[in-house]
Amino acid sequence: MDRVALVAFPGIRAFDVSVITEVWGTDRTDRGAPAFDLRRVAVDTTTPIPMRGGFALHPDRTLAWLSRADLVLVPGLDDHRTPAPPPVLDALRRAHSRGTTVAALCGGAFTLAQAGLLDGRRAVTHWNLVDLLRTHHPRVTVVPDALFIEDGNIWTAAGTAAGIDLCLHLVRTAHGAEAAATIARSMVTAPFRTGSQAQFIEHPTPSTDRDADTLAAVREHALRHLDEPLTVAALAVRAGMSPRSFARHFTAETGTTPLRWLLDQRLAAAQRLLERTDLPMPEVARRAGFGSEVTMRQHFASRLATSPRAYRTAFSTGSANGGSSPMAR
Repeated sequence: MDRVALVAFPGIRAFDVSVITEVWGTDRTDRGAPAFDLRRVAVDTTTPIPMRGGFALHPDRTLAWLSRADLVLVPGLDDHRTPAPPPVLDALRRAHSRGTTVAALCGGAFTLAQAGLLDGRRAVTHWNLVDLLRTHHPRVTVVPDALFIEDGNIWTAAGTAAGIDLCLHLVRTAHGAEAAATIARSMVTAPFRTGSQAQFIEHPTPSTDRDADTLAAVREHALRHLDEPLTVAALAVRAGMSPRSFARHFTAETGTTPLRWLLDQRLAAAQRLLERTDLPMPEVARRAGFGSEVTMRQHFASRLATSPRAYRTAFSTGSANGGSSPMAR
């Protein structure tokens, strides 16, 4: 059972606390999801943590429990310049020095930066806070448009919904795509999103959005025919656009290119087949649309830092280890 710590102190966002609790604090073992032990960790357990909106969080463990945690999660902040208590910063430093995975949602990156954990590292936060993070923490390399990012076993995520993306990704990294999909289905959200937060940055709304439904239909068609040799040119024809126009509209809507999106869908399909079936590797590659086992293996290596066979060994529902793996990778 993974031991997960939610680090609490005055100023944390109720939304991020809710996301963390929904992902790791709800028992879904009857649906095949992993079991988690989520603890609310604070300086002491006697004082409720106030949050905006009249909410309060009641800690059930002190910071000493971080020494037992497999994953440490830092919620975002209502005021992103809120100073974390020194004992919290010290505890975060010690947790990371032990090799524990540490992840921050949205403005939680400011807390990690206060602890010095992001010095010399790449990090992301909400697009509207990028300049603020750069100004107050110039030793952090702020990536402006990613949904989430990892550097040195420290994860940071962009605003609000990207925190859900990161939480599901951490589950997927530790327990496989099917475990993350089970939790996502329960939350009625996508198990993963492609693209970057560039698609959400404020800009003038187009006078017409007539292409949106067409592009959605094209993506649905592609998902139903991943085993076919789909090309950008063929998808552009289906959308009634030139390849150049199709690629431009597709990227504007999804935040990623058609080729990148197709690769992400094929990797996800291959992961599901490796987890759920005993199909031979060439057949998995064919059904996912890679064409050959060699091509599939190359993409697994470059995108997932593993091989299809190693992935199946770690995450197959019938594998000897039950599909579990260490939280930190």
